[in-house]
Amino acid sequence: MKTTITEVGNYVEQKVTIGAWLANKRSSGKIAFLQLRDGTGFIQGVVVKAEVGEEIFQQAKNLTQESSIYVTGIVRKDDRAPSGYELSVNGLEIIHEATEYPITPKEHGTEFLMDHRHLWLRSKRQHAIMKVRNEIIRATYEFFNDNGFVKVDPPILTGSSAEGTTNLFHTKYFEEDAYLSQSGQLYMEAAAMALGKVFSFGPTFRAEKSKTRRHLIEFWMIEPEMAFMDHEESLVVQESYVSYVVQSVLTNCKLELKALERDTSKLEQVQAPFPRISYDDAIEFLKEEGHEIEWGEDFGAPHETAIAEKYDKPVFITNYPKDIKAFYMKPHPTRDDVVLCADLIAPEGYGEIIGGSQRIDDEELLKQRYAEHNLSEDAYRWYLDLRKYGSVPHSGFGLGLERTVGWICGTEHVRETIPFPRLLNRLYP
Repeated sequence: MKTTITEVGNYVEQKVTIGAWLANKRSSGKIAFLQLRDGTGFIQGVVVKAEVGEEIFQQAKNLTQESSIYVTGIVRKDDRAPSGYELSVNGLEIIHEATEYPITPKEHGTEFLMDHRHLWLRSKRQHAIMKVRNEIIRATYEFFNDNGFVKVDPPILTGSSAEGTTNLFHTKYFEEDAYLSQSGQLYMEAAAMALGKVFSFGPTFRAEKSKTRRHLIEFWMIEPEMAFMDHEESLVVQESYVSYVVQSVLTNCKLELKALERDTSKLEQVQAPFPRISYDDAIEFLKEEGHEIEWGEDFGAPHETAIAEKYDKPVFITNYPKDIKAFYMKPHPTRDDVVLCADLIAPEGYGEIIGGSQRIDDEELLKQRYAEHNLSEDAYRWYLDLRKYGSVPHSGFGLGLERTVGWICGTEHVRETIPFPRLLNRLYP
């Protein structure tokens, strides 16, 4: 019976064949232990010389790292194994013999591993991170589909910026100027006016010359947008969504979290509702803690970490100053210096994973913001139309996938959370 490593539990004490690669091996004079992987998981194959004969045993002993094989054997239950099973091998067929595989079990520097990212992905740790990433994506679709959202795909090539910044990748679009999208949000607002509740999932690009462990040049965003919804209602959706995703990973990625040596007790506490602190109170708290920061300044990584350490689950920082937030955010009803927005800060020093707000729904106020931010009315005329023809209260947010993966996995750097990271000085492989 041909099967995969994750399915071997269905064939205990039965003979199976698995297509696999050799991740590692060790052997004594009479037994060889093969660490096998097939993309779905990892399992140990045990080759006993007395049971298989000289020829197969020598084949097993001489196998090189990352050689591809078909391995046949009996599935045995083994509570000591991470997966709960091992394979008593009685047959081997070599598909391709790998030679001088560059990533050996010894320690390698980060730059070396990044240069060999196409091979580094095969390692147990990187495999686990990619499986968690996949579960977050799967749970995202499940959550939004189950809650009445429609998936909409905004364009990647745009004629203007969503946030009015200069950190854009410029390209020529035939005779016009175009940019790689830094957010699909404005288009999602248009989609929400047509479909009610929508979400997108796609790549975004920021030409920021940043080298911090939290930044990528190309990253993926989940961006829901909701018509007839105010800021407070949006916060409930956000905390419900994040809770759902974290609990889905805890349920469906036990082996991966174990391989990552993740302290899951901290993730188990991630249940809605989440605590909230206003920007005003956050500034006061930071000053009391000895941070040099004044009202009107944005928070950096040390500030977010200090605030997060007060809580055992993600925390919303609400109502930031208008001058440090995007042009489309709705003013607070009783204050003209702050807007109806919130950033969700992950615990354990992982920083902002969500930014969200209620959007301006008044045509004249949006025109005023265009003028204040020097935005071209021609370029943004279509966005103004959303306020001219049946405007409604609406809110939305964006979750950065890679930061979320990093937090849930407990990685030190965001570069491990995407298959092929694009960093300030890295476009290879």
